[in-house]
Amino acid sequence: MNSQAATDEVLLETIGDKGVITLNRPKALNALNLSMIRTIYPQLKAWEDDPAMKMIMIKGAGNRAFCAGGDIVAVTEAGKVGDPLSQHFFKEEYILNNAIGTLHIPFVALINGITMGGGVGLSVHGSFRVATEKTLFAMPETDIGLFPDVGGSYFLPRLGGKLGVFLALTGFRLKGLDVQKAGVATHYVKSEMVPIIEKELLDLEFPDTGDIAHILDRYQKETLTKDGDADFILKPRMEKINKLFKGDRMEDIFTQLEQDGSEWALSQLALLKKMSPTSMKVTLRQINEGGRLSLQDCFQMEYRLSQRFMEDKDFYEGVRAVLLDKDKKPKWNPDTIKDVSDDHVSHYFSPLPSDQELTL
Repeated sequence: MNSQAATDEVLLETIGDKGVITLNRPKALNALNLSMIRTIYPQLKAWEDDPAMKMIMIKGAGNRAFCAGGDIVAVTEAGKVGDPLSQHFFKEEYILNNAIGTLHIPFVALINGITMGGGVGLSVHGSFRVATEKTLFAMPETDIGLFPDVGGSYFLPRLGGKLGVFLALTGFRLKGLDVQKAGVATHYVKSEMVPIIEKELLDLEFPDTGDIAHILDRYQKETLTKDGDADFILKPRMEKINKLFKGDRMEDIFTQLEQDGSEWALSQLALLKKMSPTSMKVTLRQINEGGRLSLQDCFQMEYRLSQRFMEDKDFYEGVRAVLLDKDKKPKWNPDTIKDVSDDHVSHYFSPLPSDQELTL
């Protein structure tokens, strides 16, 4: 028995004992907005509470993106005028991300295409994340005066070494097989296999984690046999990343990159000097602390950070420079890392009034 409920922006289907979520804004690269979150969350919980349901799958419409991020422009426009959307969006997004991370049934995300920001939150905490050659992963938030949220403080420090710190600070883009090699995706397959995989998964009679893994492992093996395996693109750089991106202070990372003096290190330094100094300092502390926190504590920390960024200036300026005017010339305030005080950074992490905190 098939049943379907649809809004224009999200399609929700129950196919036998499986639920399918399709993000359906292909022209907007399936960017996530509050109404989509409010459509997905109750259905996800209803499926989880139904003892007959055995699996949930999420995918993006069109062939360009799984989900290119959250609807950040709407959030900043709301923040400027004190509209509560800027509270509701982050709070309800993190509640949805946490629900995916704590699901009792297998969750399969087909991340075939651009997967950034909010799209990462809809996939990375689930049991299976299937990348293809079209997958483009990044957490580019320091470039817009924000921080890598949606649970970035939980999964980034767990990627191994200082890879998560590097990805968080630089917004480095991973493509295709490298998304799986980094540990962001669990599997890598050719994009033309995705419809076949989808059908096989939906045809499984009593799917459990082992059955799903068996199908995905088989198609990954077939892909790598046909196309050849390859080393992780950052493998030759990991020794330097682990050495140069360690420490609790951005000043130390800047010094380490400068003293290294290699062309690669200096190009990373030049890139970081374009990012929001406040964002970088907050992000470094966030990733370092997140490695010791539970997923739920990470979301609570991130919600505090999101609201502090809404009160400050850099997020609005970053969105203006990158997404609205597109002049790529943000005027950060403060504009150097040495002028971002430890007290200012600590304020971002301080508790909100008790009635405003995120509770999971």
